Amino acid sequence: MIRFIVVCFFIFSCTLTSTAQELQEIAEAEAKSAATKIQFKANPNTSNYNITYHKLEFTVDPAIADIAGKVTTNFTALENLTTVTFDLDDHMTVTSVTQNNNSVSFTQNSNDELVITLLNTISKGDSASVLIAYHGTPISKGFDSFEASTHGENATPILWTLSEPYGALDWWPCKQDLNDKIDTIDVYITAPEQYVSVSNGLEQGTTTSLGLKTTHFKHQYPIPAYLIAIAVTNYTTYSHQVSHKDNNFPIVNYVYPENIAYAQSNTGITVDIMKNFIDLFGDYPYKNEKYGHAQFGWGGGMEHTTVSFMGNFGRGLIAHELAHQWFGDKVTCGSWKDIWLNEGFATYLSGLTIEHLDGDASFKNWRNTTINTVTKSTSGAVYLSDIDTTSVSRIFDSRLTYNKGAMVLHMLRKKLGDTNFFKGVKNYITDPNLAYGYAKTPDLIAHLETASSLDLNEFFNDWVYNQGYPTYNINWHQPTTNTISIQLNQAQSHPSVSFFEANVPIRLNGTNGEVLDLVLNNLTNGEIFVENVNFTVSSIDFDPDYHLISRNSTITLGLENNNFTSENISLFPNPVSDFLTIETSENNTFKNALLFNAFGKEILKSSNKQINLSELSAGVYFIEIFTDVGNLYRKIIKE
Repeated sequence: MIRFIVVCFFIFSCTLTSTAQELQEIAEAEAKSAATKIQFKANPNTSNYNITYHKLEFTVDPAIADIAGKVTTNFTALENLTTVTFDLDDHMTVTSVTQNNNSVSFTQNSNDELVITLLNTISKGDSASVLIAYHGTPISKGFDSFEASTHGENATPILWTLSEPYGALDWWPCKQDLNDKIDTIDVYITAPEQYVSVSNGLEQGTTTSLGLKTTHFKHQYPIPAYLIAIAVTNYTTYSHQVSHKDNNFPIVNYVYPENIAYAQSNTGITVDIMKNFIDLFGDYPYKNEKYGHAQFGWGGGMEHTTVSFMGNFGRGLIAHELAHQWFGDKVTCGSWKDIWLNEGFATYLSGLTIEHLDGDASFKNWRNTTINTVTKSTSGAVYLSDIDTTSVSRIFDSRLTYNKGAMVLHMLRKKLGDTNFFKGVKNYITDPNLAYGYAKTPDLIAHLETASSLDLNEFFNDWVYNQGYPTYNINWHQPTTNTISIQLNQAQSHPSVSFFEANVPIRLNGTNGEVLDLVLNNLTNGEIFVENVNFTVSSIDFDPDYHLISRNSTITLGLENNNFTSENISLFPNPVSDFLTIETSENNTFKNALLFNAFGKEILKSSNKQINLSELSAGVYFIEIFTDVGNLYRKIIKE
């Protein structure tokens, strides 16, 4: 078992055309859910063993909010053990504990602990098994960790669980601190025979006796306690089949009978979304079992491994919950600080679903909306600080954790190119050291750098670890018929970043309808780019397709193009062999001048109106003259 203390999250209802307000509501709901999580400290009394197996036997009736259970737990000692401790709410009553068919003593305390005295000392590295019998009426916390409610006009009973973040201990004895994924589970749900039960993994079969039906599910992939779930009601079930790239499994839908027509008209798209995610990120993580949806009595959704509990069947919710099977369930964020590895990816995969199903124009609109949300405030980082992790609202900040995290991924995609970006992400999600375990931001960086051969330290420092975004002023002019000069000046919204290195998209528009798209690798403030163009440029557009996080950027036409030269400034001689003289009119005040070579590199700065160029090699140069009323751009020839 990989041992990290981890915090992870579920994504809520969000259509593919979701607004910023909808995403804000998602984040606020998650923050409410996590209010108790912030206060929860990993129980040190459960850190001395690893769980390898659970047999979970639950007897329930959806009309009654009670549970009776037997939980068999196999564990391996990490140090010599005379006792073993499980997390269990003290409202639950343990009736017996056995080890090797022998009764053993136990105590329950007000710290929600079940402490079991073992038959003998379990040496470090050895394994043991205990069987716990218990019952009670769970006290639901967060999003109703154990809930008995109703649905439909006939008020049909339904029982469902949602243990994220720390609700599992409300209804079964577990190891709740999430530093230990369980290798394998068997789940047996016994309920009145008229009902259908659902849980993680693959259904193995049912048995019926005395009006009760027991349904057996088996899940053979590592899973944390909070992702184990059950639901019981009068479900109607139907399936879609996925057969794609060595992935062959059913998508099983558990739906209220009164909603069957609605569900059937919406869930089929899951197959297409699934195939796209498999193409991009590799096999569905649980392809030997199933994927599925189970309708439940809450308005959002929860990505329980192999079966997402759904409050509706909107396409956005379907895409988000499915995305979390890779990003959150298979590879789980390794700390609060790294929450964007779950939610940023889930948000971006919803965007990728728009791109896949609706095309470039819709995906462009999604990016525009996302950028506008990110830049509504001038501060905030994707990666959380230690202080940030004490604030629920900061952890679940929709602007930063979700939207900025998603757009950072898109900017990485544009920087690396599709081939390298998706290769790096796929390698990250399939890394045997991370898969079915935990990851932190440096793990993602390493895989993206390996795939692209790029050093991404500066990018992550600017866009993930520090705060804010850039605003650009773009100065341009066309000094010759076949070249254009573009200067990028940048201001930052937050002092934590002195300059955002970025690929800046620029579109050139010609007088006869010509279009040329450029991507300028901007590494310094005031950098000038001289690019070839074979038409007369009438205007330029900054980031017309919304690939870059920025706000309030402006474009200034070079003053040479509006007769500023002849009336305000003159340069002579040109061509020049030694001294270049600058003359200004009485209405202008000269400030200084910058000289650039043909590649846009600054080579000289002068505050004098007479500039000695005698030491320069012959060739083409560009000069920018600054005055109190504007700037002049001009090409000069050095003889």
